Amino acid sequence: MARANWQIGLGLGRLACATALAISAPVLAQQKQEDLTKASIEDLLNIEVTSVSKKEQKESRTAAAVFVITAEDIGRSAATNIPDLLRMVPGLDVAQINANTWAISARGLNAEFSNELLVLVDGRYVYTPTTGGVFWDVLDMPLEDIERIEVIRGPGGSVWGANAVNGVVNIITKRASETKGAMAVAGGGNLDQGFGTLQYGGSAGRETDYRFYSKYLNEDHLPDPRGQNGEDGWHLLRAGLRTDTALTAKDALTFEGDLYAGRESLPDTTFPSITSPGLVNSVIAVNLSGGFVQSVWNHRSERSDSTLMAAYDRYERTDQLDETRNTLDLNFQNHLAWGRRQDFVWGLEYSYSASATHGNLFVSLNPNDADYQTFSSFVQDEIALKPERWSVTVGAKLEHSSYSGLALMPSVRTAYTLSKHQTVWAAVSHAVRTPAETDEAIRTNVASFPGPGGAPEVVAIFGNPNYQNEDLLAYEAGYRAAPRSNFSIDVAAFYHDYSNQQTTEPRTPFLEATPAPSHLVLPSTFENLEHGEEYGVEVAANWKVNDRWVISPGYDFARVHLTVSAGSQDASGAADDAGSDPHVQAQLRSHLELANRWSWDTSAFFVDRIVFQQIPAYTRLDSGLTWRWKEGVTLSVVGQNLLHDHHLEFVDSTGAARSTEIKRSAYAKLTWQF
Repeated sequence: MARANWQIGLGLGRLACATALAISAPVLAQQKQEDLTKASIEDLLNIEVTSVSKKEQKESRTAAAVFVITAEDIGRSAATNIPDLLRMVPGLDVAQINANTWAISARGLNAEFSNELLVLVDGRYVYTPTTGGVFWDVLDMPLEDIERIEVIRGPGGSVWGANAVNGVVNIITKRASETKGAMAVAGGGNLDQGFGTLQYGGSAGRETDYRFYSKYLNEDHLPDPRGQNGEDGWHLLRAGLRTDTALTAKDALTFEGDLYAGRESLPDTTFPSITSPGLVNSVIAVNLSGGFVQSVWNHRSERSDSTLMAAYDRYERTDQLDETRNTLDLNFQNHLAWGRRQDFVWGLEYSYSASATHGNLFVSLNPNDADYQTFSSFVQDEIALKPERWSVTVGAKLEHSSYSGLALMPSVRTAYTLSKHQTVWAAVSHAVRTPAETDEAIRTNVASFPGPGGAPEVVAIFGNPNYQNEDLLAYEAGYRAAPRSNFSIDVAAFYHDYSNQQTTEPRTPFLEATPAPSHLVLPSTFENLEHGEEYGVEVAANWKVNDRWVISPGYDFARVHLTVSAGSQDASGAADDAGSDPHVQAQLRSHLELANRWSWDTSAFFVDRIVFQQIPAYTRLDSGLTWRWKEGVTLSVVGQNLLHDHHLEFVDSTGAARSTEIKRSAYAKLTWQF
């Protein structure tokens, strides 16, 4: 405990020093940016969110741990991508593995494919069923077009379904009517070597607004642990459009879509070789391409509204699996206010996804082509026991997947308003993580070596066709308050009870003749023989010091304790899972409006050491200045990771992504809106 207290104190001390040293620059230039510090704390508490119950609610009265990244927050951040934006959320663990790969999770159990965090864009799932998790490299869009990012820490399965276990990230973009006119963004630096956006929005008649854009980025490589070229540079080109049409006074239709293409390298990847002893190093160039189309119809009446969404998504990645995937989603939901005391939301959803993979001697799927269907329905009822004071929300989602069968995800939530500026809430929820294709069908050769007599031996992991759902029972409670007109605080505490978690169990060795020469396979497979607990607390605050200066501190603490069942022979799984996350994180963000249209911001983040991966603690500081030269023209100069020349953030235990070190960088950016 003394060591933990020492680390916390050191981290907070670093944050205080970092804040005194420098300030991070905004990356956007909205015309209303001069009024960033004029929003009251009450305005911030009354932000409408939709991700908790699939209906509009005031953030201050939601019975969940919610953090909203607003357009103003994005404008103040030094981030150039969505993963770096998410660093400001207490309880979210964001770690960069290499130049094009991230590990992001809520409340622990982090990995490259953090399969218990569900991510959506405008209600469309971007979670991949192949590996579980998100391809963060291609989750890209003009940050200027994001209205807000709603982040739920904790389960969201009763509304969003399977895989919304430890959290939900819902990225909501602006309507086309909010982005009229032309915008040009250009910038570059030593790491972000060149990036830019061209966008134009307007109206077609009186009923339809539109925008279309093109965006490009080119990232340089990062150094490997030896200080050499990490060979992980990449580039991506994207183009997209959105239209919003008022069909009638009550009906609206939205259409959006995009296409992208790019190329990235996987640094110093090692492969087992049957024809030669040991591991073989290789740098793989991966081609990326894909896109989506999505249409949403919304009908509103006095006491209800209905939404129908249809979305189609396709991607191709020429990585080790060499995969092409096509996904169709259909979603209908209805929101109905019944009297003064009950508020119903219910919905139906169907999803079909098909993939084709080629694989290689290192990793493959059997069968290499697969498709699955998911049917689900949910219902949720918010009951006002005392209108405007005390509410209880009960709901459940029933989901059937061709992978894992039937799953029920219920929840009970309650919120009580103590006063106009104080709310307490509590929740009990059950959520599941359904098997990914890799859990059931993978074969990966992880090591090779000469056996007795020189005959090759190969260590391989096989999927388990009978792999089951992983379960979570979560208990949460929270408190929100604005004790003063210039200060607010949000505290959430949780206890998670995990069961049926993944272990890797040895199986009987066997001889294999293909590929030649004949070799002995030492196999293992996945089982559900791990269980355990996690507990923690998350704190976020906003302090409006004066009309020009806003400070936003944050803190989170979490501990995971997992153990394997008596029949398990997995010696390292529990230690790996429990030690894959920092126990403590803290942050301090500050925005200061200076004279003569200058602004000065800071973002400092302390991340505790990661025990199992032996990664030391570090403090990240992003700093810079922004000058609003005239209306619509903004120049930003930004420094990132200023306290260290380079540092390591994460090592993926599966070996799917090799780590490089995050280096100090800087860039300049010009934004012109006209």
